[in-house]
Amino acid sequence: MVFVAWLCDLCATSLPSVTISSFNYEAVIGLEVHVQIKTASKMFTRVATGYGEPPNTLTDPVVLALPGALPVLNKAALDAIIKTGLMLGCEIADVTRWDRKNYFYPDSPKNYQITQFAHPVCEHGAVEIELPGSSPAVMGEHKSIPLTRIHLEEDVGKLTHTAADSLVDYNRAGTPLMEIVTEPALQSADEAFAFLTSLRMSLIYAGISDCDMEKGQMRCDANISIRPVGETKLGTKVELKNLNSISYVRDGILTEIKRQLSVVAAGGTLVQETRLYDGETGRSASMRSKEMAHDYRYFPDPDLMPVRIDAEWTTRLRAELPEQPFAKQRRFLDAFSLPYSATAVLIRDRALSDFFEAVVHLGAAPGTAANWITNDLLRDLAAAGQTLAENKVTPAHLAGLVALLDQGVVSSTQAKEVFAEMCQSGELPTTVVDRKGLRQSTDTGELELWCSTAIAHDAKSAEQVKAGNAKAINALKGAVMKLSAGKANPKLVDEILKKLLGVV
Repeated sequence: MVFVAWLCDLCATSLPSVTISSFNYEAVIGLEVHVQIKTASKMFTRVATGYGEPPNTLTDPVVLALPGALPVLNKAALDAIIKTGLMLGCEIADVTRWDRKNYFYPDSPKNYQITQFAHPVCEHGAVEIELPGSSPAVMGEHKSIPLTRIHLEEDVGKLTHTAADSLVDYNRAGTPLMEIVTEPALQSADEAFAFLTSLRMSLIYAGISDCDMEKGQMRCDANISIRPVGETKLGTKVELKNLNSISYVRDGILTEIKRQLSVVAAGGTLVQETRLYDGETGRSASMRSKEMAHDYRYFPDPDLMPVRIDAEWTTRLRAELPEQPFAKQRRFLDAFSLPYSATAVLIRDRALSDFFEAVVHLGAAPGTAANWITNDLLRDLAAAGQTLAENKVTPAHLAGLVALLDQGVVSSTQAKEVFAEMCQSGELPTTVVDRKGLRQSTDTGELELWCSTAIAHDAKSAEQVKAGNAKAINALKGAVMKLSAGKANPKLVDEILKKLLGVV
């Protein structure tokens, strides 16, 4: 919701004469998210997809729209969009058809785009988000953002503008592209941020896309309007483009809401238009008046047959879907009694959550495993600039280390040392412990000797313990650990010191 408080800085600067109480508006936001599907070849031809290749090398007669070149459907792309629809609870069409969206622009060599207008693959469905403002320690309120449709189309090329020229690269042209369209159901920039974060996580989980916004694999346009609170009719819609990071989506929406409020405050009229947002400067500029569907002269593509999607096809794809991130988080909370903060970290990365479950399956206590992974493992990965796949620590390594710690073979301090060594060398924890001589002593005779020596050299602390000062025993424990070069088992040391001092 956009409340009056947002107008404070507007009124203090450009609109000093406006009465703040006259503004009681809410924002209505819908998103159009374009996601490149991860396939080996393009949507309607065998030419490879790719990023970072020399300009205009991933082309062929179909991509360049040479006379006589005909499109052929990529079934892997169809599989991916059906999976997406099943994952998000969409209705999957029995029959889907293809249309031509006609417009002239240099990045589209055909002067039209093959897309789906009247018969998309997926309709309805929703994306689950966690509402902003939730406590970092407790799972907050969740909300489902309804979808209008998900359709399949081909991507366009990329234009690079210089001072004197505009250059076009058709390497991206023809890449399979999903457009995911929401209902106008988002109410704030933070909700849009949460939506894109959740959607991206789900698509990466399912292997449908890498969703790397820097590489253009995920792009977002936002449709934004404002209206008085209590009004049901939508206000004048402005489409915001060039939102090339999730943070820029949030910032751009917030900026556009404030701009619309300032126009209304000044007595102006909002116009339906498309605006470009500059994330570096935080400013937007009008690009063009907003096109309507009839401007594109959609008509059925005569070169492509309709596709029938039967129950057998969808059943097979449904069986390939992974557990969804929020469902996995709820299971981790219920089955393993993990703190919410740990589950929030684990579910962000499917490989990381799988690693955690593998460690638990090998016998490690869930809480202990989660603590090592979310703290030590992720810290060391970040320091080394490594991915989980590149790191030498396997679930078996970590489960083995936890077992040594539970058995009292190593202390918590020694376990940290062993973990660091495993990350560097890839050795098993028992190998590191034996090579470095880190096994804790559980020899009661040896431990009693060290404890007796510590008491003899610190009579003051010993008397304080006998007099009831429980904390004074820590000084004696420290002395024992020093005498044993860290090899004494702390739990046994505590027991032996109390026995020698006659303290229960």
